[in-house]
Amino acid sequence: MHSEPSRRAWLRRVAALAGAAALPGVARANDLRVGAPAPPLVLHTLDGASIATRDLLGEVVIATFWATWCDPCRTELPILSAYAARHAQQGLRVLGFCLDGPDDLPKVREVAATLSFPIGLLGSPWAGGYGRIWRIPVSFVIDRQGLLRYDGWRARHPAWDEARLRRVATPLL
Repeated sequence: MHSEPSRRAWLRRVAALAGAAALPGVARANDLRVGAPAPPLVLHTLDGASIATRDLLGEVVIATFWATWCDPCRTELPILSAYAARHAQQGLRVLGFCLDGPDDLPKVREVAATLSFPIGLLGSPWAGGYGRIWRIPVSFVIDRQGLLRYDGWRARHPAWDEARLRRVATPLL
């Protein structure tokens, strides 16, 4: 006969496995490994283009997740935009995934018009192998070989500033 605590533990394991099975192909963010191949992402831009990280091998990619209602996001976006513009010739690409819904598209377009990098609506809180986007801003850096070099989930204060960009992204350029 099972004791109540071990039965509860078994039920939690079954529930966790069932939850994982319900979302095939969706990894958890804690499955990310710096130095391992970066999970693929595709940005569907506001102007209808699609940009896949797999097609950007040979470039350094910063994938950033943000929203118009997020104050730290709105603070970091101009910093990230200026950095992206300064380093575009060195092979830096920034992809902006916005968590706003389609009803907020006018606000998203207004912000996007001020940025030097493409923006698209994420469309779901799930970002493939990066997991569920539950905290923003959050960013990930992929090197020229397609390896994950920066995992924003691990950052205590995830918003970009000039010092973090110089420390994380500049050496990869």
